[in-house]
Amino acid sequence: MAETDNNYDPAMPRWEPDARSRLVEAAMALYAERGFDDTTVAEIAKRAGLTERTFFRHFADKREVLFGGTAAMEELLVSAVETAPQACSPLEAAGAGLEATAAAIQKLQEFARQRHAIIAANAELRERELIKLASWSAALAEALRRRGVADPTASLTGEIAIAVFRVAFERWVGEAGDEDFPRVIRETLDGLSAATAGAR
Repeated sequence: MAETDNNYDPAMPRWEPDARSRLVEAAMALYAERGFDDTTVAEIAKRAGLTERTFFRHFADKREVLFGGTAAMEELLVSAVETAPQACSPLEAAGAGLEATAAAIQKLQEFARQRHAIIAANAELRERELIKLASWSAALAEALRRRGVADPTASLTGEIAIAVFRVAFERWVGEAGDEDFPRVIRETLDGLSAATAGAR
């Protein structure tokens, strides 16, 4: 006869294998099918075979399915800028940060493309995405200041770098094949350098 676990507490949350990834997969499918506004947390949890309580253990709200990795990406961006060789120009250091971030996003390519389409279809989410990019720009500028770059160069470089990221990302998600995102970043930076070198 099996022993009874006298320490079992039914009020304690149960471990759900792959709960977070199941919730993300369910949410993304529902957002694509019904739209973000018409999808509820209850529907996401049901599609994933989990409870609403489990959803809220992983995400503060349904937007966080799309924006939950923002802080980690910003940390990666800043870290790469801070560790770039001191001989790098401000834009080169910012470019190192963009490439590191692009390499991380490359691993989530299908999610990134689905996420882009969902955000593009919703004004509230587009605003949230702009706020995220503004935060990245400010973080980049601050990282450059720590490298000794003075304002307004640090702030301007942060803004330019995020513009480069947006242009490169739009190109990358629009490609039919599996184009390398860091390479697209480099090519966009090269295009910017060529444009400014040719300016008169």
